[in-house]
Amino acid sequence: MVFPQGHTKEGESLFSRKFIPARLFDNPYLATSGDYETMLLSLPENQRKRLLDGNWDVAEGAAFPEFDRKVHVVEPFDIPKNWSKFRACDYGYSSYSAVLWFAVAPDGQLVIYRELYTSKVLAKDLANKVLYLEEDDGVMLYGVLDSSCWHKRGDTGPSLAEQMILTGCRWRPSDRSAGSRISGKNEIHRRLQMQEAYDDNPPVPGITIFHTCRNLVSQLPAIPLDKKNNEDVDTRSEDHLYDALRYGVMSRPRRGIFDFTIEKMKDKYVPSDAIFGY
Repeated sequence: MVFPQGHTKEGESLFSRKFIPARLFDNPYLATSGDYETMLLSLPENQRKRLLDGNWDVAEGAAFPEFDRKVHVVEPFDIPKNWSKFRACDYGYSSYSAVLWFAVAPDGQLVIYRELYTSKVLAKDLANKVLYLEEDDGVMLYGVLDSSCWHKRGDTGPSLAEQMILTGCRWRPSDRSAGSRISGKNEIHRRLQMQEAYDDNPPVPGITIFHTCRNLVSQLPAIPLDKKNNEDVDTRSEDHLYDALRYGVMSRPRRGIFDFTIEKMKDKYVPSDAIFGY
C-alpha cells in the first residue's frame, strides 16, 4: 500500500514490514532440552516440514511436494548466447494469460528465466508484449501455444493463434491428446528430481526457476491434486502457469541444436507454414 494521490507523500510506501524467520534451533532453551524437537519429529511430514524445517511451501494435497525453494529457485544470471531458448503459453482473456521463457543448459537442465502473467489482453496485444520482452534474447527456437487457440469454433475469422502469428510471434500447437495431462505432470515430477551428474559436475535438478518469476514460484508448490483423480491437478485451481510449464517441458527441448552461426541465418528465416509458424 502507498500514500494516495494528492497526499504530500504520494507514491511512497504507507508502511513496511519484514518477516524474520525463527526456527527451533534459534531458541537455545527449546533446542537444548530435546523434548520439543522430539515432538516435532513425530508430526506428519507436512507439519514437520513447516514447524521444524520452516518450509511453508508445503501444503496438504499439493501436487508437487518435491518442490523445494532452496533447490529449484535460483538467482538470475546472464543466459549464454549458445543456449537454446523457447517459450510456452497458455492463453486466456477473462482468465489469465501465462507465458514462460525457457533456456536449455548444456547438461539438459531447463532454466525458466522469465514469466508474463496478465489478464484482459487480446491475443494480438499479448503477441506484441512477448516480442517486446524477448527483443534482446537472440534467436527463439520455437514457441508452444495451447492448441485450442487454433480452433475456429464455427466462425470464419482468423483463430487466436493466427492473430498472434501474423504479428511475427510464431507458435506451434501444444499436445492435448488423450493422456497428455498425465504425461505432462509426470514429466514435471521428473524434472523436479535431481538429475545425473554432467561432466564431473555435482547433480542438479532437472529444472530451475529465476526468483524473478514470482507468480510461478508461489503457485507451483500450492497447486492441489484433483480429488477425483490423483494423477492430475485440480483444474479449478489457478493453473495457467502450470499449463504453460507443462506445454514447455513436454515439447522435447534439446540442447546443442544450434550454435552461434544461427545468428547469421536470423534475417533469412522464412517459416514453411504461415499458419503454424514453423
